Amino acid sequence: MKAIWNGQVIAESDDTINIEGNQYFPADSIKEEYFKSSETQTVCHWKGTASYYNLEVEGKVNSDAAWYYPDTKDAAKVIEGRVAFWKGVTIEE
Repeated sequence: MKAIWNGQVIAESDDTINIEGNQYFPADSIKEEYFKSSETQTVCHWKGTASYYNLEVEGKVNSDAAWYYPDTKDAAKVIEGRVAFWKGVTIEE
């Protein structure tokens, strides 16, 4: 699977996990040069508190377009530390 934004592959892995229609990529599969930490956090009742990344590709910024759960609740341990995407990021096989 590949995560693509602004014409650039930003993550690639054969080991993604699909939860609620989102592909969660292993943390070591993201291209870190495109990811900048965000202060944004949200809470999911069964997964826990999500942290976000802003994507920066070729001078364009996509705020809070990637998220991950650094410390999940027990029911979501399978995606702990993995990264998922939205806000125009396409996922292709």
